[in-house]
Amino acid sequence: MKALGLHISFRTIAYQNYLSFMFAIEEINRNTHILPNTSLGFDLYNVNSNQWDTLEAPFLCLTGTGIMIPNYTCRRQKNVAALLTGTSWTASAHIGRLLSLYKYPQVSFGSFGTILSDRHQFSSLYQTAPKDTSLPHGIVLLMLHFNWTWVGLVIMDDHNGAEILSDLRGEMDRNHVCVAFVEMIPDNVSSFFFNSVTNSQIMISTANVVFIYADNEYLSGIILYIGYFLVNWKVWVMKSQWDQNVANDFFMLDSLHGSLIFAHHHVEFSDFRKFIQTYNPSKYPDDHYLALAWNTHFNCSFSGPDCKILGNCLPNVSLEMLPRNAWEMDMSEESYNVFNSVYAVAHSLHEMNINQVQNNPQGNGEVYTNPWELNHFLNNMHFKNAAGKTVVLDPERKLDTEYDIVNLWNFPLGLRQKMKVGTFYPKAPQGQEMFLSDHMIQWATGFTDLPRSVCSESCFPGKRKSAQEGRPPCCYHCTLCPDNEISNETDMDHCVRCPESYYANTEQTYCLQKTVTFLAYEDPLGMALTSLALSFSVLTAGVLGVFVKNHHTPIAKANNQALTFILLITLIFCFLCTLLFIGQPNTATCILQQSTFAVLFTVALSTVLAKSITVVLAFRITVPGRLTRWIMISRAPNFIIPICTLIQLVLCGFWLSKSPPFVDSDAYSKHGHIIIICNKGSTIAFHSVLGYLCSMALGSYTMAYLSRNLPDTFNEAKFISFSMLIFFSVWVTFLPVYHSTKGKHVVAMEAFSIFVSSAGLLGCIFVPKCYIILFRPHRNVLHPVRNKVHSR
Repeated sequence: MKALGLHISFRTIAYQNYLSFMFAIEEINRNTHILPNTSLGFDLYNVNSNQWDTLEAPFLCLTGTGIMIPNYTCRRQKNVAALLTGTSWTASAHIGRLLSLYKYPQVSFGSFGTILSDRHQFSSLYQTAPKDTSLPHGIVLLMLHFNWTWVGLVIMDDHNGAEILSDLRGEMDRNHVCVAFVEMIPDNVSSFFFNSVTNSQIMISTANVVFIYADNEYLSGIILYIGYFLVNWKVWVMKSQWDQNVANDFFMLDSLHGSLIFAHHHVEFSDFRKFIQTYNPSKYPDDHYLALAWNTHFNCSFSGPDCKILGNCLPNVSLEMLPRNAWEMDMSEESYNVFNSVYAVAHSLHEMNINQVQNNPQGNGEVYTNPWELNHFLNNMHFKNAAGKTVVLDPERKLDTEYDIVNLWNFPLGLRQKMKVGTFYPKAPQGQEMFLSDHMIQWATGFTDLPRSVCSESCFPGKRKSAQEGRPPCCYHCTLCPDNEISNETDMDHCVRCPESYYANTEQTYCLQKTVTFLAYEDPLGMALTSLALSFSVLTAGVLGVFVKNHHTPIAKANNQALTFILLITLIFCFLCTLLFIGQPNTATCILQQSTFAVLFTVALSTVLAKSITVVLAFRITVPGRLTRWIMISRAPNFIIPICTLIQLVLCGFWLSKSPPFVDSDAYSKHGHIIIICNKGSTIAFHSVLGYLCSMALGSYTMAYLSRNLPDTFNEAKFISFSMLIFFSVWVTFLPVYHSTKGKHVVAMEAFSIFVSSAGLLGCIFVPKCYIILFRPHRNVLHPVRNKVHSR
């Protein structure tokens, strides 16, 4: 078995991988149930990070000589069973293309790469690392947990990076997390380190959270940059760990303090810790790296030319005593994969040996294998490791793994502690995939509380988000909700309109029930109208009493006494009908408002018209003419009232049958109130009724105007003319005001118009007569009139 490892001077992670490899080899060789009577051997090769030299080690391994000769081997012993490669997937890919030509089994212990699962390119390459299919979902859940919606991405510029970037963008878009910037790491560590554009982008970005995705080798270069430039005030979220002895001098300044790491969950092996504790130069004298570490940390005498420990060491020392910034006792994620890779090859060899013995029971017991024969067993291999976890090499049967969320705590002098603060399990029910202990997390330098990473500050209730043109959705302005709309949560995209029976409070954070109101008797306006209606009704009744008491006097008899009584009684009801407009409306009052108003005013105006005609005809009776005399004798003017009233009743009947008035509500005229009003129903019918009343008023005015100069002491033509002018003024003014007024003021204004026009009739026609009756009785005689007539 051959093991290949990436090498950059002395790397802690690489050395721990080597120890895990040694631990697995020794454990298998001691195990009588796996490959009995067989001992695993191995060779170790360093694979340079330079792509030009990547194939040097595998060629040396295949040929068995110090010269790279393709398609040739000098090995006299058995060929290698399999090659273990890592940690970079790109190195495994370069080596895999070569090994696929010879069908040599290759097991990669680096991070899982989907391209390495392509059997057309890599027919004999297998991976022990679990897939990262669910990693983007876990990263986004972490962002949502802390309300981080503005995140920078630093991703390796290769196939894995492109794939994770695509998946991560999709997951972020679905959950409304925005990308502040994307920086792709070149496959050359130094080119990233000196890329001023990339560096400045990270430094100046307003995103306080940056997600880094890269292989360990490239991740180490980023860590070196972060420490070198002291990039504080950033929370680094990473997919994996890095080499611990990279830039140790910089860690004392806490550049990476508070970082969050997603690491594949694995169970620790207690035997591995014991192996590390007993691993020392005296037991493994050929381990030159170990001798160098003993000389550095335990002041042992050291022979430089042959890398040997000469003695004078501290007693009972072990790797466990090394500083935490130089060494960790816990098995890393890659070391766990190395351990599983060794066991996968061993189990496959064991299965293949059993298969060959069963197929050739007559053999001499010696098993000879060709390397490519192992591929079938590796592809179908699945077993439980020492921790009880199932290991599967077939990528189609790999399941999403559980992640540990680790928080990096940095202390002075580069001392640090990795604390598990949460887990992410993709198979858990929705909403329970992630568990975090927030109180255990130490945040990055510069943050005393939970860091915020947003493009725009939250829009509080009462406001909504308004997109900024040309910016991501997470960048927005906060604008106030429109009238009668609310937002009761933070960062709402749209405000919600309150129902019609509700209205928004002043802060526009919730809806309040509107108060139902109408022109009530208790309102000041309602009380004023009620008082005026009752007062003038009583006044009109008083005028009627005066006329009844003085019915024998000439002024009471003048201009048709019966019409006078009808007009006064009608005016009493006209004043009282304004009370129908006050109080809570219902269907009956809505119908009575308009029909009563129309009929009463028709009676009043037709009475005035009859009186006007009577005056004209009374003075024309002296002129010869049989028709005029017949009209007066037959009392034809008295038919004007029923005829005009009948026409109005027909109009009202048509109105009520087609579109009668009904109870309606006005929820918009007054803020916070629903005003109950009567809707006219048919506006055409309403205006037709008003038009008919105005036509009668015009007729009355015309007749009164024609008789204004007739010589009669009690001639009321001029008074009728003034009353009709008042009527016209009131209702002509009413129409534009009616159409521009809202709410209960419309009701009050209509009632007031009825009141004023009724008062105009009462005042103009009857006040002068009452003045003569009550205060100038000497003028209430018929003689002056007769003298004037005879003198003519």
